[in-house]
Amino acid sequence: MAQSGQPVGESAIASVHVIAGKPALAEFELERLRGGLAGAGIDVASLVAREVFVAAFAETPDADTWQRLLAVLGVRDDDNVPEGVIAIPRLGTVSPWSTKSEDIAHNSGLVGLMRLERGVVFSFGSTPDFEALAQSGVLHDPMTQSLLPNAERLPRLFDTLARRGLRRVPLAKEGVSALQAANRDWGLALADEEIEYLAEQYRALDRDPTDVELMMFGQINSEHCRHKIFNAAFVIDGEARAKSLFDMIRDSHRAAPDGVLSAYRDNAAVIAGPTATRQLVDGERVYRRVEEPVHLLMKVETHNHPTAIAPNPGAATGAGGEIRDEAATGRGGRPKAGLCGFSVSDLRLPDDLQPWEVDDGRPARIATPLEIMLEGPIGAARYNNEFGRPNLAGYF
Repeated sequence: MAQSGQPVGESAIASVHVIAGKPALAEFELERLRGGLAGAGIDVASLVAREVFVAAFAETPDADTWQRLLAVLGVRDDDNVPEGVIAIPRLGTVSPWSTKSEDIAHNSGLVGLMRLERGVVFSFGSTPDFEALAQSGVLHDPMTQSLLPNAERLPRLFDTLARRGLRRVPLAKEGVSALQAANRDWGLALADEEIEYLAEQYRALDRDPTDVELMMFGQINSEHCRHKIFNAAFVIDGEARAKSLFDMIRDSHRAAPDGVLSAYRDNAAVIAGPTATRQLVDGERVYRRVEEPVHLLMKVETHNHPTAIAPNPGAATGAGGEIRDEAATGRGGRPKAGLCGFSVSDLRLPDDLQPWEVDDGRPARIATPLEIMLEGPIGAARYNNEFGRPNLAGYF
């Protein structure tokens, strides 16, 4: 059954409706959650997880619009939203599911729909300790999700946040320490030499840096974008090595370039393929049989850090990056099929710890190898399969 809300924030949203959905998790996923919650001392005897949808309209939907929405979601409106805590996309963000589902809804003729989002209601049969649940991090990923104590707060998903003015770092007045404080407070992850470099450049410009500029530098200088480890110089036993890891990867192409049409230039690599006969539309808009080479396109996307901090969405967006780059390589670049692979250290299975498996000393914010292997493959396969690029195989 839908629950209607009030106008939200300063937007043009007139009504918000909360709709109960189907069971959200498979039994093996529920069992994993029960184990994690029990380890945190939380009673999980009757844990149930159900989908919940939140729809925002510019005006109260009429009967036809309402039925179209229910048909798109594949639900009925004769069920109440169960009591419980709710995991939703992080407040202030728009999830990939929302973007895709809103597009489908609009193409289905839904009039007046402004936002559509999905969450999961976790019911325990009794009132749980919300603070303990939130701190356990078992029911949600704090990097990408928020946890709400009840459905009454769901309309906050669509709050319009006030615009914040540009902030400037007082480099001229306070020196490098101001940049170091901004790096720490804003989570920019800039290295000391990068901070010194930026300080020197802004002094030459005779002005202070802004928060937007520093965030941009923080992103483009990240390991994820710059591949600093792949491109770094290696010194082993005091002796500098002639090649970086990336140089060594390129060695295979240098040793056997035959048949490689594009490598290390475009978004993906292309190798010569067979000649095939296809039906193509000619200049007269008539299908004709055409014989032409069908080249093979390949793309590898490394998603080490995203997958290490949020295994499921991190691996999922890695698959998305491959799809994006395959299509962006050139005319005719089409995604066909995907693979996914994971290289991790000892799994340290709770009930089967091996003598050689030692504590790896990872930071607390980094997922364990076991968490990566339980969540990462699901994320990569899900994104591939939902896009229509089947995830055929992989390695571990």
